[in-house]
Amino acid sequence: MSFVERHGLWSAEQTLAAAEVEARIAAEGVEIVRFSFADQHGILRGKTLVAGEVAGALREGVAVTSTLLAKDTSHRTAFPVFTAGGGFGMAEMQGAADVLMVADPASFRILPWAPHTGWLLCDLYFASGAPVPFSTRQIQARVLERLGEQGFDFVAGLEVEFHLTRIEDPRLRPEDAGQPGTPSRVSLLTQGYQYLTELRYDQLDPILEILRRDLVKLGLPLRSLEVEYGPSQVEFTFRPGVGLAPADMMILFRSATKQICRRHGYHASFMCRPRLPNVMSSGWHLHQSLRDRKSGANAFVPTDGEVLPPLAQHYLGGLLAHAGAAAAFSTPTINGYKRYRPYSLAPDRAVWGRDNRGVMLRVLSRPGDDASRIENRVGEPAANPYLYMASQILSGLDGMARRLDPGPSADTPYETAAPALPRSLDEALVALRQDSCLREGLGQAFIDCFLHIKEAELARFRLEVSEWEQREYFDLF
Repeated sequence: MSFVERHGLWSAEQTLAAAEVEARIAAEGVEIVRFSFADQHGILRGKTLVAGEVAGALREGVAVTSTLLAKDTSHRTAFPVFTAGGGFGMAEMQGAADVLMVADPASFRILPWAPHTGWLLCDLYFASGAPVPFSTRQIQARVLERLGEQGFDFVAGLEVEFHLTRIEDPRLRPEDAGQPGTPSRVSLLTQGYQYLTELRYDQLDPILEILRRDLVKLGLPLRSLEVEYGPSQVEFTFRPGVGLAPADMMILFRSATKQICRRHGYHASFMCRPRLPNVMSSGWHLHQSLRDRKSGANAFVPTDGEVLPPLAQHYLGGLLAHAGAAAAFSTPTINGYKRYRPYSLAPDRAVWGRDNRGVMLRVLSRPGDDASRIENRVGEPAANPYLYMASQILSGLDGMARRLDPGPSADTPYETAAPALPRSLDEALVALRQDSCLREGLGQAFIDCFLHIKEAELARFRLEVSEWEQREYFDLF
């Protein structure tokens, strides 16, 4: 029996999908297949196999180094992996040992921009067949199971802002190599500040058309391509999906966009606030609702006289109660907290409001509207989607269990008395460390690992001399 069979890792549907993958590889001339998984940061990592090796790799898994789960955003290993327990307190993580990527055959795609190339999204397992507790896709899958036990499915739609620029200098000289390396020098494609104007869209159309064509070929449910407020800033929106599908879609969308752009001489950045003159911050607005498993109905649709039904109000109350701790997952970078500003179409405190773009949680609902939902406007586009969505579900479930009251709508969101959102990643990590709901729901081992990686990132940041410090003090003292 294969590794997958011994440990019962595939459903009957996935077993059928694996046979279809093999047939497509033969019929469509696929020569190589990328096996990928999303790390703690939502960055795809993995290995590429020639077509003849794929059938065996599907069933036996592909070995990768466990230290890929131990790296900060500079790709530095943040744990003492050659000590007892590898810094994780787990023998399986010691000595940079292998873990196995096991593909989800239903995720198979042929990449339109990469000739003869297939792609598979994977989950991680130890050699014993046990799931790796730091694998973020599996973490969200477990949270979804917990939601399913309450009789609901998670439904999410994505609005993702990002910057498109032209590469002027890729910075590939040896002295530019580093950890991390020197970023590319880029130029803008538009001057911006002409929100949703057709003229600006047409200036971006050459690269937007390339992106649209390839993303649709991938099967991503693209709805709209929009010119955002800032220079060279755009927003893509997607039709809602159920369960893991929206997070899988976000992972593939970000990676595909960066790869497609690079091949055509452009740079796509999902960094929240790039250090470029005059640019605006980018956000990721997550639209969410629950679907009743028995009836298939949207559980957030109100009746006459309601803004939301009681269950959805309690879910909303949970999102507010855990907003500070969940910020570590919705806004996991140091840079992302520079977006939380008053009067900026971004939130600065944990409030909700009805169709108000200044609040953290914007309620879009009306009786009879099957699209009734809550829009969380707090996220940055660099967030790991599995952790962002899992933290939302856990917060909402806690609100439902404790029947939390979200309070009144904040019609003046930047003046309403309410808890402030964390002002920095440091503050968000303190809140996360103290949040028993998220710690229990995501797993003690994972939370400790996440905190360790992010604190290592912060420690490196504090040692750097910033441009502000140089300008402020070098001549003065």
